[in-house]
Amino acid sequence: MIGTPVASLFGETFNQGAVDMIQLTDSAVTAVRSAMAGAGQEVEGLRIMVEAGGCAGLKYMMGLVNEIDPNDHVFENDGVKIFIEEGSLSFLDGTKIDFVIGLEGSGFTFDNPQAKSSCSCGKSFG
Repeated sequence: MIGTPVASLFGETFNQGAVDMIQLTDSAVTAVRSAMAGAGQEVEGLRIMVEAGGCAGLKYMMGLVNEIDPNDHVFENDGVKIFIEEGSLSFLDGTKIDFVIGLEGSGFTFDNPQAKSSCSCGKSFG
């Protein structure tokens, strides 16, 4: 199931739009699984955050999680656990993440309905 809330580690779930909170396409799931398999250590899942920065004001941050923060909200997408901190939830609600391969390289793209504007590189938004 896409974006199914597993539970936050402190016993609550994020229920507002939880099913559509965050979605990974099949190609994004494949890319994350490949990264997890190649990590060389036990990996719990994928952390997605929003931080101040980038040319549009906010930027996406992603990384593999091997230590779980007890304040994380945890979602599951096709067997991949997604960890999101409380402060990033409202910025990511409804976001669809894809992994694309193109002539200029490959990487993750974000289709975020919360973004009012974005820069041309697609890595930051406002």
